[in-house]
Amino acid sequence: VQLQASGGGLVQTGESLRLSCVASGSFYNIVDMGWYRQAPGKERELVADISIGGGITNYADGVKGRFTISRDAAKNTVYLQMNNLKPEDTAVYYCNAGVVVSTPRDYQYLKVWGQGTLVTVSS
Repeated sequence: VQLQASGGGLVQTGESLRLSCVASGSFYNIVDMGWYRQAPGKERELVADISIGGGITNYADGVKGRFTISRDAAKNTVYLQMNNLKPEDTAVYYCNAGVVVSTPRDYQYLKVWGQGTLVTVSS
């Protein structure tokens, strides 16, 4: 299973960016997808996640009202619309997916990480 993230870049305070992440490879289904970020010198933290089936979302307090996570289940894709960006949003953003894969014996739930995409917000 591979996750391909895109959409990062350099923007100014108050501007917007939209991140995309596409899942590909061999899996039974995708249960959930989300975005994490890691700023220099800090631990990786959850930004937002979404259940693929029901569309239930969860946001970090610092991004509520500014970021919106959505998914296109048919395209195995998750999006993160980031509005009113702030310098403290500067980080490498990582896509994450919880997928079910089949094995010779049963099904297993795995967490998969994509490569990061850099978001830089200048003041």
